Amino acid sequence: MGKEGELFERLLQIVARLRGPEGCPWDRQQTPESLKKYLVEEAYEAYEAVEEKRPEEVREELGDLLFLLLMIAYIYEEEGAFRISEMLELCAEKMIRRHPHVFGQEQARDAEEVLKRWQVVKAQEAREKDAEHSVLGNLPRSLPALQRAYRLGERASRVGFDWGSAEEVFPKLHEEWQELEEALRAGDKTRVAEEIGDLLFTVANLARKLEVNPEEALKKTLLKFEERFRAMEKTFQEQGRKLSEVSLSEMDALWEKLKRR
Repeated sequence: MGKEGELFERLLQIVARLRGPEGCPWDRQQTPESLKKYLVEEAYEAYEAVEEKRPEEVREELGDLLFLLLMIAYIYEEEGAFRISEMLELCAEKMIRRHPHVFGQEQARDAEEVLKRWQVVKAQEAREKDAEHSVLGNLPRSLPALQRAYRLGERASRVGFDWGSAEEVFPKLHEEWQELEEALRAGDKTRVAEEIGDLLFTVANLARKLEVNPEEALKKTLLKFEERFRAMEKTFQEQGRKLSEVSLSEMDALWEKLKRR
C-alpha cells in the first residue's frame, strides 16, 4: 500500500472514531439526509477554488469534500446498506468498462469518439439493469437551472438535435422574445413565466454554441454588479447620504462613472 492508500485508511479510521461511542456528539447524530446539504456547499467551494485558480485552496476544499463523502458512505455501511469497499470496487469496474479504448482492445481517435462510445456503454448498462436509457442521461434536477439547460442542450447535440451555428439561434431568440411580449400584452402571468423559461433556455443554448458556459458567465456578471453596487453605495455613504435619499438619475450617473473606471 502506497502513502495515498495509508492516508485514505487513516481518514476512514478518523471517520470511524468520530462515529464511535466515544466520538463526536454532532458527528454521531448525523444521517445522509442531514449531511446532503453540505455536499452542495463543499462542491461549490471546491468549484470556486478551481475557477479562481487557487491550487492550495483546491487541495483543502477537495479534502473537505472527500471527507464528507466518506462520512456519508460510512453511515450507509453502519446501516448495512452497502460497504465502502463495494462502492470503490463498483466505481473502479465502471470506469474500466467505460474506457475500453484504454483498458481493452478498442481504439478512440479523439474525445468526440470517446463520448460516443461512452453513450453506447451507458445504454448497454441501462439495458442490463432493465432501466430506461436516454441520451439526456440523468442530470440531477437540483443542478442550477442555467447549468442544467446548458448540459441538456449539450447532450441533445450529440445526436444532431441542435442548431448548426450560433447565428442560427438568433431567429429562435427573437421568436421567444416576441412570444414573451405577446404574453405580457395578454396579461397572462402563467404564460409569461413559461415564455421567460423558454427565453432563458434559448439563451443558454446560444451561449453553448458560442462556447460560453452560461452559469459561469452569469456568475461573473453578478459579481461585477455586486462590486459596482457596493462601490456606489459606499460613495454616497461617504457623502453622508443613504441610497433611499438619492435620485435614480444620480445613481445612474455614478453607475456609468464606475463602469468606465
